[in-house]
Amino acid sequence: MKYFKLIIILLSASSAFAQSDSGYPKANYTKKEVYIPMRDGTKLFTAIYTPKDATKDKKYPMMMQRTCYSVAPYGEDKFPAKLGPSELMMKEGYIMVYQDVRGRWKSEGTWTNMTPVIDNKKSKKDVDEGSDTYDTIDWLVKNVTNNNGKVGQWGISYPGFYTAAGILSNHPALKASSPQAPISDFFFDDFHHNGSFLQSYFMTFPVFGVQKTDTTAKAWYNNQLILPKTKDGYQFALDLGPLSNADKYYKDNFFWQETVNHPNYDEFWQKRGLLKHYNTVKPAVMVVGGWYDAEDLSGPLNIYKTIEKKNPNAYNTIVMGPFGHGRWSRETGHTMHSNVYFGDSIATFYQKEIEAKFFNHFLKGNGDKNSGLPEAYMFDTGKKQWETFANWPTEKATKQKLYLGADGKLSMTAPGAAGSVNYISDPAKPVPYTEDLTTTLGFTPHNYMSEDQRFAGRRPDVLVYQTDVLDNDITLGGEIMSHLKISTTGTDADFIVKLIDVYPADEPNNPYMPNKNIILSNYWQMVRSEVMPARFRNSFEKPEALVANQKTDVNFQLQDILHTFKKGHRIMIQVQSTAFPLFARNPQKFVENPYKATEADYIKATQTVFNDSFIEVDLIK
Repeated sequence: MKYFKLIIILLSASSAFAQSDSGYPKANYTKKEVYIPMRDGTKLFTAIYTPKDATKDKKYPMMMQRTCYSVAPYGEDKFPAKLGPSELMMKEGYIMVYQDVRGRWKSEGTWTNMTPVIDNKKSKKDVDEGSDTYDTIDWLVKNVTNNNGKVGQWGISYPGFYTAAGILSNHPALKASSPQAPISDFFFDDFHHNGSFLQSYFMTFPVFGVQKTDTTAKAWYNNQLILPKTKDGYQFALDLGPLSNADKYYKDNFFWQETVNHPNYDEFWQKRGLLKHYNTVKPAVMVVGGWYDAEDLSGPLNIYKTIEKKNPNAYNTIVMGPFGHGRWSRETGHTMHSNVYFGDSIATFYQKEIEAKFFNHFLKGNGDKNSGLPEAYMFDTGKKQWETFANWPTEKATKQKLYLGADGKLSMTAPGAAGSVNYISDPAKPVPYTEDLTTTLGFTPHNYMSEDQRFAGRRPDVLVYQTDVLDNDITLGGEIMSHLKISTTGTDADFIVKLIDVYPADEPNNPYMPNKNIILSNYWQMVRSEVMPARFRNSFEKPEALVANQKTDVNFQLQDILHTFKKGHRIMIQVQSTAFPLFARNPQKFVENPYKATEADYIKATQTVFNDSFIEVDLIK
């Protein structure tokens, strides 16, 4: 029960809050709770914290976060432990505004996931997150005393989505927007990767798929939380069997039913995506993400790139650090991800030298494009240092192909003769995505993004390709495209590609390793990975069966990296067809809707990977 209580605590509060009074906010801010009316008459609950020293001669800009995770603590005499994106900004002084979004907690209205954007609003009934953001800002600048008329918005994860959608409001007072770990499209981030369902999110559906009946300060979805009898998430998911068995838990969960009934990238998912809507961007934008964000890695990179492409004259920047999901919002001292140590006080550096400078310039300064910050502030996860770039991906990069040799070699030269290797993929015995079973029953995965991959690479159903020991440092910085040439004895399959940094035998352990049973000698560190259902190889809208035993191209993009593979290391690629229960198992027999597959649809298949397959990377010299 401790795990489920933890979920409730985490989701009952915005990421900016802790559920206890704290000295500084209470001593230095006044709090007011209001209901702000939207254009359709729906009222959204909003908490406003104003510095006590604000006067008509000392006005403050506003920082706003809109969230589906509650703006608790409720009550004008209740204060959180922290306000704003960081303690630094809280003490510098801003009017801090938090709002429960439509249909959540104490706000009125009906909740929907990833509210569809309405570009051409024809009446007051046409509302979306852009209009709700506009109406909120408009009310705030007109009704909050001693504000300077400038608003900044930020948020992490789902609040990052509301920030990214808020850009579309284009309210003239919205001067700075920082979507952090934002979701851009649920078919490619969070609940799916390239349409493959993340079964690791299975426990989250009560939070996102139950409508509340009234305004409330208490979690209303608890009666749908699953209470498994095991602590082994792999075994729980395997015992569940096909996803068609999930109705015993989620028959009345509207988001689960929507997911099941929309297995392809149809209109339902398309209209919930943000990227196609960034035609006009007026506020300054700083997108923030973590290279090891197991939840939302696609969103930050693709929102930045889309705005850059569609709005070349906009102030649009990106920051990518050595963090897991949202971990830049709190200092941990020694910055770790899984077993990898990146340095000290990196979150503090980000908060002080990047985030605070961005908001101060556009909300308290002159707000021109000369912010003093680079276009791209990117952390090299191999060198373990920040780098800056004038654009991303950098123009300094050149394309390089890494060929998957039939002899297990990863080579920069094409094979001289045809060859292939194969493996048997058995859905009844899927490859685990992690060897840390304590993390497999959580809310979402975290550590696997940099975890040691020796446990997988030593299985017969995982192919391993690696370079010789590197004579020089090699920096990969930018995009990665996987070009697999495959065949299968089945009619469908998933293909998972992992890019791995193989440490040398004499690599010492760092002094902060959380698991004393892990050694960094010969450590196979995950750098990047992605899954691709072959059914979507030609179209995410119209899946197609594979022809058994026919050589077929399966091409897909892995998310960007900036990682230097050091001299003495090796570059490795692993290829497999399961990573469970991170991704739901592919039946390996083509079915119209994998969510409705039966036990009989799951079959063993022999997967063949030909040696003209290659991974194309961006090489920075």
